Amino acid sequence: MNISVELYEEDKRVKGIIKGEIDAFTAPLLREKLSEINLKENLRVELDLTDVTYMDSTGLGVFVGFYKSAKESNVHMELTGLSSRLKRLFDITGLGDIMDIQASEEVKIDETV
Repeated sequence: MNISVELYEEDKRVKGIIKGEIDAFTAPLLREKLSEINLKENLRVELDLTDVTYMDSTGLGVFVGFYKSAKESNVHMELTGLSSRLKRLFDITGLGDIMDIQASEEVKIDETV
């Protein structure tokens, strides 16, 4: 099980590209990398999950924790590129209603069929 987290920052925007599996083994690394982001007011953080192949409840917990910290600092967090499986995980937990989540284009096409 592996994970890759790359963070790029310019001006008031941080883009994170996350690849691999997010589970009890890899979640601490993801949490550590996200904690490196300097959450300053009016920052926008976009986390691209296009290449996340698996996520369990531990991964959800990492995103909830980061979301709470971001919200407290008046930072906008957006999750992008979610597969239908990941999007469903956020939706059934109710997180899809409170977080800014953009599913991948494939999911949007599938939902219209």
